[in-house]
Amino acid sequence: MFTRQELDEASRLVHTQMAATPQYLWPTLSQRLGLDVWVKHENHAPTGAFKVRGGITFIDWLRRTDPSSPGIVTATRGNHGQSQARAARAAGLQAKIYVPRGNSVEKNAAMEAYGGTLITFGDDFDTAREEAFRIGALEGLTIVPPFHPELVRGVATYGYELLSACPDIDTIYVPIGCGSGICGTIAARDALNHKAEIVAVVSAGADCARQSVEAGRLVETETAVTFADGMAVRVPVQAAYDIYADGAARFVTVSDAEIAEAIRVYFTDTHNLAEGAGAAPLAALMQERDRMAGRKAAVILCGGNIDTGWMREILQGGTPQPS
Repeated sequence: MFTRQELDEASRLVHTQMAATPQYLWPTLSQRLGLDVWVKHENHAPTGAFKVRGGITFIDWLRRTDPSSPGIVTATRGNHGQSQARAARAAGLQAKIYVPRGNSVEKNAAMEAYGGTLITFGDDFDTAREEAFRIGALEGLTIVPPFHPELVRGVATYGYELLSACPDIDTIYVPIGCGSGICGTIAARDALNHKAEIVAVVSAGADCARQSVEAGRLVETETAVTFADGMAVRVPVQAAYDIYADGAARFVTVSDAEIAEAIRVYFTDTHNLAEGAGAAPLAALMQERDRMAGRKAAVILCGGNIDTGWMREILQGGTPQPS
């Protein structure tokens, strides 16, 4: 998808606005699972999530290719919106952000704090996305889709950092929403000519990506219900499917209860906060611990932006029920 030179250039651009995030081998976590477990801490990035990288590269590309654009419009469950609002407003552009009803209160507040104009529409991400695209076309705003080569090129820099720093990793667990994260990780692996397996992790309540690969065609689901809001997608993206259908070694499906347990494990073993999508890769590795015995695995902690009420409930042993 990208050459090594293209990812080198993306990394240099991203690192003008943020430092490379760390990857740590946590001994307590490794002891718990019986194998070496590296955690890529995208929760330490500005905005608290990996999406910030794609915002940097996309807005840089937009300013170079369409300097007359008045701004952008996009849809999100939160982390993508923070990324786009942050980068657009820094470039002096308008940022109109659509979210569904019942979206994370704290992510909404962060998007507004970064300068985004927040609009609530529809009952899920895909309905909000359709409206954002309609309004963008009417108002002459640049539409930022959930999947775009420049978003993926920026996001790929975390996998590029991880595999460059830890070349002996043999398996990486990555969550899937619309697919930029896993496709970026596949792109980084391929650019480095690495042999690591990339394991795609989906929510049991939002598994259109897994169903699509199993069917050999795009499969839309009627609902996408999970408190792991970054994975709550019911309409798969063809361009992403074309990459992960061949590039992912396998799919692992995790329940909300398993994700909640992984959040508790992260807090106990590393004292890091993980949102639902951020903990899903660890939940998948915990499910596959016997299969992975003796190997070197990495999990992408892709974000730590979890609402306080949900975190309180999880630490008390519960599993949040999305509205």
